Amino acid sequence: MSRRRRAAVLGGLSLVLGALAASDMAGREAALDARLGPAVGVVVARAPIARGARIERRDLAVRLVPARFAPREAFGAPAEVAGARAQVTVAAGTDLSPAVLAGAEPGPAGALVGAGPQERVTRIVAVGAAAELPAGSRTDLLVTRDAPGGGAVTRLALRDVEVVGASPASAIPEGSGAGLPRVALALRVTVRQAVFLAQAQSSARELRALPRPASAQGRR
Repeated sequence: MSRRRRAAVLGGLSLVLGALAASDMAGREAALDARLGPAVGVVVARAPIARGARIERRDLAVRLVPARFAPREAFGAPAEVAGARAQVTVAAGTDLSPAVLAGAEPGPAGALVGAGPQERVTRIVAVGAAAELPAGSRTDLLVTRDAPGGGAVTRLALRDVEVVGASPASAIPEGSGAGLPRVALALRVTVRQAVFLAQAQSSARELRALPRPASAQGRR
């Protein structure tokens, strides 16, 4: 066999072996993802927080972890924590939980898991009453944003979303929504919807949950 032909054969063999190795690695990663479950967000302290300090959104970050290892008492959205006070000194990177905070309640235990392969469970805080949004019910979501010329514009953001869990959240002390009840919601959504809600939660003026009556469940 000539040197050129030997080099061609070895090159082809290298490509085949590389493809097999990549396929094997992809299979192992998929199996690992299936065992660990989807990645979920857990709210952590971005920087040290002094005991008794009121927590602002800038003090918080979200760490992605496999659902299997997410703390059951974890908060999933910074809005659930902002405004609470630290009952102890909190180190940077610490997972936040009711044990170290005063005035904040997470969504129901286990709400981080249970979504299908193309679904996620995300958490938001919206105007609404927790008693009207029990687990298993469905809701429409409205988003209100500031208009370029002043005022505000309200649009239908998502329709017929499944509620995984709901708990009361602190009312807005001032502004257009002052005094209205708010609810911390865990919702079953697609990844694209979860990204949209995260953006809306951080930039919109208001999110509002509209419970759907039983007769309208599943209707568009």
